[in-house]
Formats: sequence, C-alpha cells, structure tokens
Amino acid sequence: MEEFRIGKNEDVVMKLLHFFITEKGYTPIILHGVQDEIWLENLENNYEVVRIVTEYIHNDEQFEFDIYKTKQILKRIKRKTLSLKLNTLSLFTNLGNSVHISNCNDKTISCAKVEQVKDLDNYSFIKEEFPTIMENTDFKEEGFNLFMRIAEDINKANQKEAYRAEKVFAKKKPTITYAIILINIIVFLLMYILGNGSTDNVTLVNFGALVPALVRNGEYYRLLTAGFVHIGALHLLCNMYCLYVIGSQLESFFGKTKYLIIYLFSILTASLLSLAFNMSDGYVISAGASGAIFGLFGSLLYFGYHYRLYLGSVLQSQIIPLIILNLLLSLAVPSIDLAAHVGGLIGGALISLSMGVKYKETRFEQLNGWIVTIIFVVFLIFLAFKGI
Repeated sequence: MEEFRIGKNEDVVMKLLHFFITEKGYTPIILHGVQDEIWLENLENNYEVVRIVTEYIHNDEQFEFDIYKTKQILKRIKRKTLSLKLNTLSLFTNLGNSVHISNCNDKTISCAKVEQVKDLDNYSFIKEEFPTIMENTDFKEEGFNLFMRIAEDINKANQKEAYRAEKVFAKKKPTITYAIILINIIVFLLMYILGNGSTDNVTLVNFGALVPALVRNGEYYRLLTAGFVHIGALHLLCNMYCLYVIGSQLESFFGKTKYLIIYLFSILTASLLSLAFNMSDGYVISAGASGAIFGLFGSLLYFGYHYRLYLGSVLQSQIIPLIILNLLLSLAVPSIDLAAHVGGLIGGALISLSMGVKYKETRFEQLNGWIVTIIFVVFLIFLAFKGI
C-alpha cells in the first residue's frame, strides 16, 4: 500500500487557504495567465488582497520583478472594484535563501516568507491584523486526513458564500414598487376626475405638490406628497418606467422594508433641498417622483460599491454614466429641479449607509451612517426654513 503524503509547501498553502477562506471570509480571484500563486480578496478587511505565492524565487532580481508584476495586477483589480487603494499581503512559501525580503518596501504591499506555519510568528504586522492565525492553522490531522478536513471546510465556506450571493441577487416580486407605481397612477387619474387635470396649478396644489410658501406656512405633508404628484402624462410615464426598472432591482437587493424607507426618505431630502433653493420664489410648484428615483440611484451606487466584485463592470459602464447623464440633463433643462435630484441622490446613499447592505454591514459603519444622515437632514431643514 502506498502512503499518501502532502509536501511541505502544499501543507502550508492549504492551511493558509483554510484560514483566510473559512475564518476571514476571503474569496479566490480568478486571474488569467497567473501561475503558481493564489489571489484572495475581502474588501471589508484592512488587507483587501492576500496573495499566496508557491513559485520558487531564487534571487533579488526575480523577487523585484514579482513585486512589479503584483503592482500591475493590482491596478487591474482596482479598476474592476473601483478601489483607490488595495492593501496586499504577499505570502511566499518558496523563497531562496539569497532573497532579501526587506526589498518589499511598497506602502501598500506587505511581504512575508512562510515556509512553515510557525514562520508567521516572525511578523508582527500579520499577528496584529490576524491575531488568531497561529491557533487556527494548527491542525491535529496529518497527511490525507488533513487534506480532506481542509478541503471539506473550504468547500463549506464557498457554498455559504455562494448561498449568500444567490439570496441577495435572486429575483423577487417587487410588490412595493408595484404599489408605489399604482399609487402614482391613481393620484394622476384623480387629478382629472376630481380636478382640472395634472397641468392645472390649482389642482396640483390641491393634490399636494411642493409649494415653498405653503410648506413654510405649516403644510409639511407636501414634503412627501409632492413625490406622488406628476405634471403631465409624459412626466408620469418617464418616472414610472425608471421606477419600475431601478426600483424592482433595488427592492430585491435591500428587501421591502428597507426599500420603502429609502424611497420615502429620498423624497423628503429631495423636497427639503428643493425648498432651500427656491426660497426667493415661494410660489413655484414642484412635483414628481424623480427626486426619489435619484435616491434609488444613490442607494444602488452604495449597494454596488459593497458588491462591486459582482457589479463592478455594471457600475462603471451603466450606473455611474446614467447618474452623470441625468444630472447633466437636470442642469441643462431649466424646468427640471436639479436641487431635488441632488437632494434625493445624497439622501438615498446616506440612508442606505445607515441601514446597511445585507451580509456586508457593520455596526460601526451603520452608526456613522446614522450620524451623518441626521446631520444632513438637520442641515437641510436649516437651509429650507432659515427665512421663517
């Protein structure tokens, strides 16, 4: 019977993979043309990238080339993930004795020579960032049993991550979006049944359009009702189509309750900033769901940042250009309320930060989000009502 053996380097690599994948939530990065090294990412950690290098590097020139190659690959990952900086930990399991690892002096790349697990104990920066790495790479199993244990644990971790991603991105029935669209259509029809139509100023005012003078006189409900009133059929159709496309996705990503809060809060911040910028003309009439839709844009931008490994190309090629295009359109057309759009965009992003993204939020981040959101709303209220 032939005995199953795991080589020294393979043993270290598997233990490191087990720790970073199962204990720290890193996931593999697929890179074409890269051999004898494994790249892992977790954008929520201080070391966003961990790199395990098994290639034999025998001198300083080869080591310096490896660092240069790493920087070039990191540039590609930065573009894909919309990251300004990626702190990287490179772990070398097969360095020659003549290689001076101190030559790894880049600000964002830390290097360590790890031929055995106990070598990790030589690097204080690793123990500070991963204080449990020594105990969590200490296995009682050996040989084939060790291989099977690690493989099984990594497989379970990957299945868990895949399940989470599937749960977040699985298509769900957007009932809240449908309800909001229905309410907007009903209000629009009632403006013709009970009033003189959606382009009549008196009817718009009676149905809750935003009029700065009336809001400052105590009719605060208009800060929300204005988001459900539209001026003309084209205005309604354009906004409802955008709401159907964007809202359906965002409701699926955030869930119904969070999505409804994002929508209503975006209407509020859009109305407040619009109010602040229309102080000189107290009787201008503003209405429409576009401020809320820009809030959904802001929320989608925040969600996409946290799931940029899944949506990185979509963020760059579709979402960001669409936001910029709509803001430029708002700036170019005098009848469009640019302030409401900007207010909704910022409000949607901030309230999303406060509530958090599923499987990605942290208490610290959410607390900061609520603090910034409250400050933003108080500032908008001050701007909108300081003349009273």
